[in-house]
Amino acid sequence: MAQTTRSAASNGPDGQRAPAPPPKGFRSAELGWPELHRIPHPPRRLPVLGDILGANVRTPLQDSMKMAAQLGPIFRRKAFGKEFVFVWGAELAADMADESRFAKHVGLGVANLRPVAGDGLFTAYNHEPNWQLAHDILAPGFSRDAMAGYHPLMLDVARQLTARWDEREAAGRSVDVPGDMTKLTLETIARTGFGHDFGSFERSAPHPFVSAMVGTLSYAQRRNVVPPLLTPLVLRGADRRNDADMAYLNRTVDAVIAARRAEGGSEAGGSGDLLDRMLQVAHPETGERLTPENIRRQVITFLVAGHETTSGALSFALHYLSRSPDVLARARAEVDEVWGGEGEPAYEQVAKLRYLRRVLDESLRLWPTAPGFAREARTDTVLGGEHPMRRGAWALVLATMLHRDPTAWGDHPEEFDPDRFAPSAVRGRPAHVFKPFGTGARACIGRQFALHEATLVLGLLLRRYDLHAEPGYRLRIAERLTLMPDGLTLRLSRRARAA
Repeated sequence: MAQTTRSAASNGPDGQRAPAPPPKGFRSAELGWPELHRIPHPPRRLPVLGDILGANVRTPLQDSMKMAAQLGPIFRRKAFGKEFVFVWGAELAADMADESRFAKHVGLGVANLRPVAGDGLFTAYNHEPNWQLAHDILAPGFSRDAMAGYHPLMLDVARQLTARWDEREAAGRSVDVPGDMTKLTLETIARTGFGHDFGSFERSAPHPFVSAMVGTLSYAQRRNVVPPLLTPLVLRGADRRNDADMAYLNRTVDAVIAARRAEGGSEAGGSGDLLDRMLQVAHPETGERLTPENIRRQVITFLVAGHETTSGALSFALHYLSRSPDVLARARAEVDEVWGGEGEPAYEQVAKLRYLRRVLDESLRLWPTAPGFAREARTDTVLGGEHPMRRGAWALVLATMLHRDPTAWGDHPEEFDPDRFAPSAVRGRPAHVFKPFGTGARACIGRQFALHEATLVLGLLLRRYDLHAEPGYRLRIAERLTLMPDGLTLRLSRRARAA
């Protein structure tokens, strides 16, 4: 099996030696921002400790959102000697989307996942060659033809969800929205991508894979906020649990891969699902193949990222639909009209649910489940014409605040309004102000997969049920690198016309 061995400093196509990659490891802001003093920070900064007054280790993102509202479109936070720059203004974020000057930065939280995901698509450094190799091999797995092939499997998993919800509705019991959406999306990516059935809907508790995944994400989040000197003491027990969680993820994925190897792959000779492509397809130009270790990392990446963010997006959308009767009625009317008397939609019919897609986009605007992304300077540059950055300097783009910038979204950006995504409204907005899937070459490869799955599931649920919000519930956000509604339940009733 050919393996990639290209060096990050190998010769380019013009024979010139490419520049060495930026230094590895965390780089505090003062190392890359020569005029850092011009960027505001919270008041009451403490020596050594930094900007910790009022901070909550469980809600670092929401704390940053509050600071952003007070400090403006670019600001900085410091804790225990580490300083971070945050950007959320529409103009500055658009500047950082310039691929000629900026690239993805594997920030602290993402880097904390590298022990389990390594150089997978999401966690790879830009200079690691397996990222481009995997991207080129796997991209056809998200083509239109491939997506159409996944559609029947998505429908099959959705039937498992509705069977579960029918039972809850008949018993007069509410449904656990995040829990059930997690089961749905895990089964969907596992079956469509890897031919594996976790049996999630046959379990009363989450599958151990989900528990291990949540554990690793939560641990990575905690590593962000615990001072390095205190990590051995504060996270001693968490270290052991995280090691066990990572070992379980690895064992599970190794078993999935071993089963596929034993089967010999699909009869289509590698043109089947994502796992077939990883195991059987070589790069079309170089002939290189993914190494066994990298295949494991890619499978873990897809299983985790391919279900965690989509389950959050579905959960937020269902929350807003249950609280917005006019939007719910309009979305349901569209589903009934577009799908007509069909029991289940064909692949092509899902894309015709344009208003329902606006509902999903608006939910992702308010609470993008991947709430930020980091960008680093490819060369020495100046951000927004006034903030110098050295090569390798980075900042975290707060998507949750970018999506609330009044200069792009109007005077009431906190309001839920799907018509923000009407074609005329989209044309009237600046570019690069809606980024729930990241930006540039390293944006989410599975974006269309996630959007098709989520739109399909929402349409099926609206066609079948009336959604009733729990009267006392107020939206709470659970942070574990990704975002999820905390404690969201809904009551259901079957629609009279539902099959």
